[in-house]
Amino acid sequence: MRRHPYLDAPGPIAFAHRGGGLEAPENTIASFQHSVDLGYRYIETDVQATKDGVLLVFHDDTLERLTGRPGRPLDFTWAELADARIHGAEPIPLLEEVMERFPTVRFNIDPKTDAAADALAAFLERTQAFDRICVGSFSDARLARLRRRLGPRLCTSPGPLGVTRVWLRGHGLPVPGPEANCLQVPPRQFGMALVFPGFINAAHALGLPVHVWTIDEEVEMDRLLDMGVDGIMTDRPTLLKSVLIRRGEWREPT
Repeated sequence: MRRHPYLDAPGPIAFAHRGGGLEAPENTIASFQHSVDLGYRYIETDVQATKDGVLLVFHDDTLERLTGRPGRPLDFTWAELADARIHGAEPIPLLEEVMERFPTVRFNIDPKTDAAADALAAFLERTQAFDRICVGSFSDARLARLRRRLGPRLCTSPGPLGVTRVWLRGHGLPVPGPEANCLQVPPRQFGMALVFPGFINAAHALGLPVHVWTIDEEVEMDRLLDMGVDGIMTDRPTLLKSVLIRRGEWREPT
């Protein structure tokens, strides 16, 4: 597939996972600002939809872990959640709010439910912000529905089926490649190495950069970068920046 404008960046891409959830409250304006102040221009995040279709920047399917409230975001209107606080301090941001507040940032977004995917599609149709968003999901069906609705304007990473195809190609099996613009994967799954040199070579042969999540240890960052991955997602953006600076691979925003 063609190189999507979202991926137009030099060197390994540094992603702040949930804004850098080990250095600031995850998926909040505070964590996003922390990463932007460090020089990050790619942030991985998640969206949930409220009962009235408002897109929240929020990971969990339930509110309890982060806000102490019972129920799901989908059970409430935005007005009913506006006073909820992450860890008792930070408000739940709206996707539209963070995109307006950080106009130079590109967001990697996981819509956590079908309702969130539909609301995200409507948001993209309204804003035309296709160059600033890449979508990944554990649901192949959800991704397929988004691609059908939005077409090649949408940058996507494949779901489990597409990743498996590349893994098989990495082992020399002539299976079709996925419909995607990049691969965003963990280094291991089900006790097996998912990212290995053959996997990276197979992805690159298909024109797919490889981004690996969620990497929070310096040794693992170096190992993956030495292997040739094209991006790393981390909860420790300060650490990843220091690793990339040491390697001469950090790119200051322009």
